[in-house]
Amino acid sequence: MEEQRSIAPTITVLICGMFIAILNQTMVNVAIPHMMNDLNVSTTTIQWLSTGFMLANAIMIPISAFLMETISTRLLFAAAMSLFTIGSLICGIGNIFSIILFGRIVQAIGAGIMMPLVTNIFLRIFPPEKMGRAMGMMGIAMMFAPAVGPTFAGYMVEHYSWRILFFVMVPLGVVEVLLTFKYLSNVLKLTYPKLDWLGAVFSTIGFGGLLYGLSEAGSKGWGDVIVLVTIIIGLVALIFFVFRQITISSPLLNLRVFSNFTFTMSTLVSMVVNMAMFGAMLLLPIYIQNIRGYTALESGLLLLPGALLMGIMSPISGMLFDRFGVRPLALVGLTITAITTYQFTKLTDSSAYMHVMLLYALRSFGVSFIMMTIMTEGLNALSPKLKGHGTAVSNTMRQVASSFGTALLVTVMSTRTTEHLVNYSNNLTLNNAIATETIGSFNAGITAMAGLPTEVGGAYAMSILGGLAAKESTIGGINDAFLVATYITIIGIVFSLFLNRPKKQ
Repeated sequence: MEEQRSIAPTITVLICGMFIAILNQTMVNVAIPHMMNDLNVSTTTIQWLSTGFMLANAIMIPISAFLMETISTRLLFAAAMSLFTIGSLICGIGNIFSIILFGRIVQAIGAGIMMPLVTNIFLRIFPPEKMGRAMGMMGIAMMFAPAVGPTFAGYMVEHYSWRILFFVMVPLGVVEVLLTFKYLSNVLKLTYPKLDWLGAVFSTIGFGGLLYGLSEAGSKGWGDVIVLVTIIIGLVALIFFVFRQITISSPLLNLRVFSNFTFTMSTLVSMVVNMAMFGAMLLLPIYIQNIRGYTALESGLLLLPGALLMGIMSPISGMLFDRFGVRPLALVGLTITAITTYQFTKLTDSSAYMHVMLLYALRSFGVSFIMMTIMTEGLNALSPKLKGHGTAVSNTMRQVASSFGTALLVTVMSTRTTEHLVNYSNNLTLNNAIATETIGSFNAGITAMAGLPTEVGGAYAMSILGGLAAKESTIGGINDAFLVATYITIIGIVFSLFLNRPKKQ
């Protein structure tokens, strides 16, 4: 009991820091449609506020493994929180997209250090047999933030400005830094390893090039020279990165953890879950606000039941994991996620608000079985000396998968929206007699109702038809993106069949 009391302040500081970082990310998703309009940028551009954040996270996580063994726990956590706070301030005062993106990257550098640091400290202070409950406790904060964030963001965006979402992070961050210096203990042992600078360069170019090419394919097309060149450069750099990591004595990421089968399978399942989940979290606010015309507050309230359900289920999932192991939880969770994700492929311009809310809540219920338990399973399977490396590798892979998933699903949405619009145009040609007659009747009706001259009324009618076609095309693109997310989740079900409770070491 005395030991639990002594680590309580440390745990409280860590969970509060994670809560602040995750809270910001969930709030930005709801504000994205408004930011698109204010900054006058497209969907493929604005998604970089999420994609760029997660990519910078992924680049920093391997380096964080080096930092954790070089800088004291307290100082490193305070530095990470300070960077996150400074980034929030830059986003709040930024008047153009590029400055706001820079602020998001500064935020991500702080968060990229913070997340694996918190996980590593939890691994250090809790024994393996209590990790399920410990991760469940950490999951409450991770799931409570998505419950509060979207609703708060929706209210602020609707009544004030999306900039407040960044400004509110500044005082929270300052208070967290002060609490860190007062309560956080130096938990992790310092070994002062060498930093693999060349590995860091290869990983940055590799992940950055691949993700940039994938993201730009949505607006420039897959045949674009820049898209193809950046993807090829990214793949080549990643090959060099992997080769270097398995051949040097002090790698940036110790990829030898993949020799553990349980860790490999759990990492693959975790990557699949993050790909499907984060991409969908970006698409839904776009559908609700831009297509259906609901307010930002209504968009946030739609996500609230699902987030609350995840928060409630997180400790329950942790207890079930400690008792039954991960495979039954993964199979149940991924099956629910796959079924509900497939239901999102049937969205229309008249889908009921409560229907979408229920689907999202059920999807969140499925995800709650697998978010924390899968990662815990993989880390428990590693020997104590490899747990730190496993944390860095697992977090890197999950963040990269989140970035790729977001970029992929937004790219699918953009390209398929264009294709649907072309198909509508092809069907409404002068060679289609029925379409020509219907359009003629529609033009005449609009002209008569508006009391306009024939030519002006015809042009007005055609603009209405164009708007309707664009709306239907976008819904079709979003549905196609959710179909891809469904396929990704099914792949996760296949991987989860190979999961099993690791033998006690």
